[in-house]
Order: sequence, then C-alpha cells, then structure tokens
Amino acid sequence: MILKGAQVIIEVLKEMGVDTIFGIPGGSVIPLYDALYDSDIKHVLATHEQMAAHMADGYARVTGRVGVCIATSGPGATNLVTGIANAYMDSIPIVAITGQVPTNMIGKDSFQEVDIAGITMPITKHNFIVKTPEKLPDILREAFYIAKRGRPGPVLVDVPKDIQTADIDYVKRKDHYVERENLRVEEDNLNNAIQLILKSKRPVIFAGGGVILSNASKILLDFANKMQIPVATSLMGLGSFPEDHELSLGLIGMHGSKFANLAVYKSDLLIAIGTRFSDRVVGKCEKFAPMAKIIHMDIDPAEIGKNIKIDVPLVGDIKEILTLLNDKIPVIRHEEWINELHEMKETNIFKYKNDDILRPQWIVEKIQEIGKDNLIMTTEVGQNQMWTAQYFKFKEPRTFVTSGGLGTMGFGLPAALGAQVGRPDKRVINMAGDGSIRMNIHAFETAAIYNIPVITIILNNQALGMVRQWQNLLYDKRFSHTDLNANLNFTKIAEAFGVEAERINTKEQFENAFKKAISLNKPYVIECMIDKDEMVLPFIPAGGTVENTIE
Repeated sequence: MILKGAQVIIEVLKEMGVDTIFGIPGGSVIPLYDALYDSDIKHVLATHEQMAAHMADGYARVTGRVGVCIATSGPGATNLVTGIANAYMDSIPIVAITGQVPTNMIGKDSFQEVDIAGITMPITKHNFIVKTPEKLPDILREAFYIAKRGRPGPVLVDVPKDIQTADIDYVKRKDHYVERENLRVEEDNLNNAIQLILKSKRPVIFAGGGVILSNASKILLDFANKMQIPVATSLMGLGSFPEDHELSLGLIGMHGSKFANLAVYKSDLLIAIGTRFSDRVVGKCEKFAPMAKIIHMDIDPAEIGKNIKIDVPLVGDIKEILTLLNDKIPVIRHEEWINELHEMKETNIFKYKNDDILRPQWIVEKIQEIGKDNLIMTTEVGQNQMWTAQYFKFKEPRTFVTSGGLGTMGFGLPAALGAQVGRPDKRVINMAGDGSIRMNIHAFETAAIYNIPVITIILNNQALGMVRQWQNLLYDKRFSHTDLNANLNFTKIAEAFGVEAERINTKEQFENAFKKAISLNKPYVIECMIDKDEMVLPFIPAGGTVENTIE
C-alpha cells in the first residue's frame, strides 16, 4: 500500500498500540498533523513542548506503555529536552517524534533547524534521523523496541519534512518489540546470593523503581513474605511494596525515616533490587550499610558497582531473578530481627506537630483518608514532593509519579494530566508548591479544554521552600532570593484558564474543599496557605549518614 510518510507514522503508531499522543503542531510537522486529522488516535494539545514530554512521561509511568510526544523542528524540538532528560534519568519509555527541515536543507542553518539528534544524544537510549523514506517504518518500530527493551528509556526519531510527504510502500506488521529483555542469570552468582540469604540474620530488601518497571511487585511481596525480610524503598520504588504491610520500612535516604535508615545501617545483608544507589539514598558511601554484604539485582549491568561496592551481582529481569530465588530458597524466619526493628521503630519514629494549624503533612494524610485507594499521586519537586513521599502510604505500583533523578520543577502538573488520560479509572492528585507550579502553570489550560479532572493541591508558603529550608539549616538563615511574590493569587490564575479553584487557610476549609473536588468530574485547584518555615523532616544533609539526621 502506497502512503505518504506522515500516514506511515500514524499506521506504525497504531501497530504499536498507541492510542494517545501529546504535542504541538509546527511548520515541520504539518504533514504529520494533517495525517493525524483522519486518525482515531487521540491527540492532547500541549501549550509548551516540555509539557508534552512530561505528559507522555506521566502516561507511561501509570500505564506501563510507551508514551509518545510530537514537536516541530528547532525550538519545538529543543523545548522537549528537559522532558526527555527527565524520562532518561528515571528510565521511562517514551518516543519523541520531531519534525526536521527537508533533507536538502539540513546543515545550512535553515529556519528552525537544530541538530536535535546531537543535542539529545546523552539523554536518550538511542535516537534516529530518518534520511530515506523506505527506512521510516522500521526505524519507528525499532524506536519502540529500544524504548521498552531492557532498562527502559526515551528514544527520539527526527523526521525531515520531505520524508513525511514522500511516497512509501507500507506493509503492516504485527507488534515488533518485546516487553522485556530476559538475560540469563549466572548460576554461580545465583548460588552465591542464596548462600548469603540463608546465612543472614539481619537482612533488608532495598527496592527501587526497577521493581515497578519490571512489573515485579507481586513476586517481591511473595519473596519478602517467604523469607520474612523487611523492605525499604527508594523514592522511585514507592508503591513497589505495600506500605501498610508489617514488613514495610518505608522510604530511606535523605528524607526517609530515621528508623528505616537505621535498619539499613544495622543490616548484615542488603538485597538491592532495581535501584542505582542514588546519592540521595546513599549519602556517604563508606557509611552506607557498613556491616552488610550487598546483593545487587538489576537489568542494566552498567549500574552494578557504579556507586557502591557490591558482593554478588545478579544481572537480568527482576521478576525472573526473584522467581528463581523463590523457587530455590526454603521458608526462612527472622523473628529476632523483626522484633528488634519494631522496638527500633518505637524509639525512632518522627511525628509532626498535629495541631489546629493547616500543615502539609496533615493535608497529605487527609487526602488519603478521603480518597482512599482510588488515587494516583503526582508531585512537583521540593518540599511538596517529600511530604507526599513521607505521609502518603502507597500500596500499589504505578500510583506515585514524581521526578526522581532530574528533580524537574514543573513536572507534576503535565505528568498528572498524562497520568489521568492514561488511567481514567483513577483520580489523579497533583501535589505542588507555589515555586514549582509556576514552571508549567499554562498546563491548566489543557486541563480545562479537555476536562481532565486532575485535582491540584498548591502548598503555598510564598517561598522556594526546599532551598529555603537548606538556607535555614545549613546557611545561617541567609535567605538569598527564595522568598516569592506574596501577592500572587493562584486561584485567580487557575480560574482565568477555566479551572475552578479556591484558596483555603484552615483544616475545615481544606476538608470541605477536597470532598467537593473529589465529587466533581472536572479539574480543580485548592490553594493551601501554609507557613513558610514548615520543614521536611527528618533530613540528612547531602553526603551525610543516619548519624547526621536532623529531626
């Protein structure tokens, strides 16, 4: 069948099971948008290309599928860069399709020409420039295959305008990519890991985002129960293990509980699963789990031993590795260790001051109380992010969407829109700060136009709260440029975009507002006025250890 290149793009997207794409038209993608006009693929119009990338990212995180975004050449493509980098750092599969000037104009500094493949090379798993029409279908199929294979990540396909208008002999193919790449686990390493597990008296599992990416949460639960091993999680691992489970230690690292960090510190075996040992978790390397042997399971061999010296590497798909271990290891009990941890928790639990004042910790807990288990939580970056991670008890995978590795302010709102489009059966709540929400505040327009019923909670402390907290604790209260415009009214801004909103100051007002918002099938904004000196605690300064915990 002879089709135009732009039509071929649409057909391959349908081959790959794509039902939704996010983007903005522009000169170099007009042919693609013309083909999209006759397509049944849903398109969500962004107001900025960074937002389109974040929407695709949020969609991918909650569905487990590849997110797709489109941008035109030049500034359209460069505006995707932050969103692509964010997906790369958190191993999220997205395919970004960018327009490019015609092939005969490349390299001539043509209008809206940039080398987007060169620019994004360090932040993509792979990228392509389509130079001949006949290669377009297979390049697109390969892009999806690479995005999902092994450790997931973003792939960019740059398509010159003349390729989009060229005649191509298109032959439909069935799904071209596999969900995961299975690597054979080395038998000796598997046996060594089993011996360490059998000998351990104080084991701890450290679960990261890789557990969620490999859809291994259920087998992790089975593994932990069978071996009676407590489970701590990284920020990206939240939801990989139910936090209401008796073996859950919760979040570890810079803003994790002192109790969870102490458990890792005192362990004699750390079983790290799908984590890269981020500096925000490890702090001072030589003091991280200093008495423990370390087993590291990951699908990416490049992560083994990169940040932390480990004893046994297990490279492969996490679900497969855990299944093998479950089959080979008998039931184990660690009653003495579990009892010790219960006592440790009682003496090292941090409680915020729960009084009549409207506090962010209370807000997060109240959201879960009212919304129960039907929520997906997204966050911006900063204090709002960490309060959510600390006080919302995640019970299922793919219910927490946050920018981990890159720490991208402005991620939360567009990611929430993408998540809500991907999971209409859930209600998405975006926790925001008044600093982060400014970055992509125009996303409220898209929420209003498409009636995407995301509820945004703006914790307004009139400051760049996390930076201000560091200035407070570590820089002698020298608050350099972290106080924000106190006259800015986010409620009026949201209303101007067509989103219903209200500003609240008390607990009673919040409870009434959130119950109203959750009852409506439309976007809603609740602006919460909180104290600018409210801090995220406990807190371990960068490069510190559990001994340096500030409470």
